Amino acid sequence: MENYQTETLNHFSLPKRINHLGELAYNLWWTWHPDVQRLYKRIDVDLWEKYDHNPILFLRNVERAKLNAVTTDNHYLEFYDRAMSAFDQYMTRKDTWYEKNHSHIMDEEIAYFSTEYGLHETLPFYAGGLGVLSGDHIKEASDLGLPLVAMGFFYTRGYFTQKISEDGWQEAHYVRLKFDELPVISIKDDQDNPVTISVDLPGREVLARIWKIQVGRIPLYLLDSNVDGNTSEDRELTSRLYGSDLDLRISQEIILGVGGVRALRKLGHDPSIWHMNEGHSAFLALERARELVSEGRTFEEAKAIVKGKTIFTTHTPVPAGSDEFPLWLMDKYFSQYQEKLGLEREEFIDLARHEVSWGETFSMPVLAMRMSELKNGVSEKHGKVARKMWNYLWPDRKVDEVPISHITNGVHTGTWLARRLRHLYGRYLGQDWLERIDAPEVWEGVEAIPDEELWTVRRHLKRKLVFYMRERARNQWLYEGVHPVQVVASGALLDPYALTLGFARRFATYKRADLILRDMDRLLKLVNKPNMPVQIIFAGKAHPADKPGKLLIQNVYRKVKQAENGGRLVFLEDYDMNLARYLVQGVDVWLNTPRRPNEASGTSGEKAALNGVLNFSILDGWWREGYNGQNGWAIGDETDYEDPDLQDQKDAESLYDVLENEIIPLYYQRSAGNIPTEWISRMKESIRTLAPTFCMRRMVKEYAKDMYFELMDGTV
Repeated sequence: MENYQTETLNHFSLPKRINHLGELAYNLWWTWHPDVQRLYKRIDVDLWEKYDHNPILFLRNVERAKLNAVTTDNHYLEFYDRAMSAFDQYMTRKDTWYEKNHSHIMDEEIAYFSTEYGLHETLPFYAGGLGVLSGDHIKEASDLGLPLVAMGFFYTRGYFTQKISEDGWQEAHYVRLKFDELPVISIKDDQDNPVTISVDLPGREVLARIWKIQVGRIPLYLLDSNVDGNTSEDRELTSRLYGSDLDLRISQEIILGVGGVRALRKLGHDPSIWHMNEGHSAFLALERARELVSEGRTFEEAKAIVKGKTIFTTHTPVPAGSDEFPLWLMDKYFSQYQEKLGLEREEFIDLARHEVSWGETFSMPVLAMRMSELKNGVSEKHGKVARKMWNYLWPDRKVDEVPISHITNGVHTGTWLARRLRHLYGRYLGQDWLERIDAPEVWEGVEAIPDEELWTVRRHLKRKLVFYMRERARNQWLYEGVHPVQVVASGALLDPYALTLGFARRFATYKRADLILRDMDRLLKLVNKPNMPVQIIFAGKAHPADKPGKLLIQNVYRKVKQAENGGRLVFLEDYDMNLARYLVQGVDVWLNTPRRPNEASGTSGEKAALNGVLNFSILDGWWREGYNGQNGWAIGDETDYEDPDLQDQKDAESLYDVLENEIIPLYYQRSAGNIPTEWISRMKESIRTLAPTFCMRRMVKEYAKDMYFELMDGTV
């Protein structure tokens, strides 16, 4: 970044002996090293929890006396020195996987574009699984040493905070984020002015400031239109995720695609490969073509060059889930831009023309498909669905010949693995296991873990989850004045040792959060079975504009509140990454009930499996590949039903049958030492078979070998 300077927005006054705590706070490396987070926690545990694990606010507000105290604590200082040494070695090491295996292409650079990133709960720039996947992707790219640079948005109002009314209705609350309270880095020019780029929107020029978040070795640049020089309306363009207004949506995607390219150019980046994670950023291909046309190329020449260095990952298994804009809106926003491409109006529209029931649209995934050389779905099943869905773009090819491959999603091990399990695995999987987490032979060591040790850690994680929920419920009653029934519905009566199922995800209707509630009489018999009770924890948000999704939450919440379930059904509001960690680490069974084949991949069950939680899921997405009959349970089979209600009925019957006849008896079947030996055997099989296969390291290596390097070498 020549000619530009970066600076943090806080200058902490820390004792010299521990002054690197401030530097560490501005690199999100700490978010996937739970031991390192304890550097802050051990100074003042209550303050660390009060500020939601935000080291910036923590260091700004912690008492000086407590900082001084740890400078005389030899145990703390030894811990501090080890952590800082590990951080320095990580940032400077020259033997990463990428450098050891692909040093001949070290000068190449990969640009990764996504409209959302889930990195940590203090940075609410994500709405769901797509964002968390993007965050995990760049964390793993850092671990592997890939020369990747990421681009996204700084959403100044983040994603909404969810409150559930007494009647179960989701209320959305937004709070404007403060830059000086977050680990974001300001980029300025030599006159100390913020570095900005501009894009043309109808009748005006809109500016966007560039911020940076350092994610290990990877810079993540975020665009923010809340800058001087923009109108009050334009300053709000990047304030929230996924607005339903079409003008807002297309403006955001122009800023991300067109503005993102311009931002990277301005900062001195010249990527060899451009990776579009979903279609929101597809306008980047047009901007790169415009650059080439301005240099004297024809559009067809420019298109060929751009396409040859572009990758598109689709996460959408249904056409209705794709972003597309009416043609009149494209005329409004691109009438002048298409001239810069050397195209007539119809030629421009043909780049992404899509026929729908009400007319023609300009489809972002169609544009991404036509402007990328390599395309992939995010599971084997989704690859097949995508090839069928987009077959019309290749009318001369059979479905199985459509050039859309698949790379199944994974999860970032360091981010989602419980700290105590991390230490337990370290004792039995080998000294270098964290360097080889994608190697199946490493995980064979799970079989050597004594049942008692594994069960002790699992019980600890369950207690931790229940105590966390009880404290949340207590605070709701103390500070928010909620009705006592809502306190019960928030988990105040949960038993830390009863069989506990978790269902947490975005509340879209196809995910069928209420499938397990279909026959309440039968469910209540299972939930309240003497000496063998079952607890079910629900969590998740519906998009603020998704009324069916909000009605689904209301339906679930009303049933959760019924006295007949004895407080064993729970709904936890405001699902975020912090709550997700407690859930995927603390429940016994992870429940997933999408209507097949609408689950492109899913990743929450992969996080759960890593922590010894058993999956109980529809055979869709990643679970269709992961299930082997002994490492969890399947709901239903792969029969396709034309009638959705019949499919729901069959799946619900299977769910109840397996839960009643297999899962509950197995969990409560104990040895003389009160150890569920057979349950633990299944847990070990789950960890052994799923942890290496569905990790982010395997996934990013596949992207590198099968996509990035293919285009770098020009072999496609």
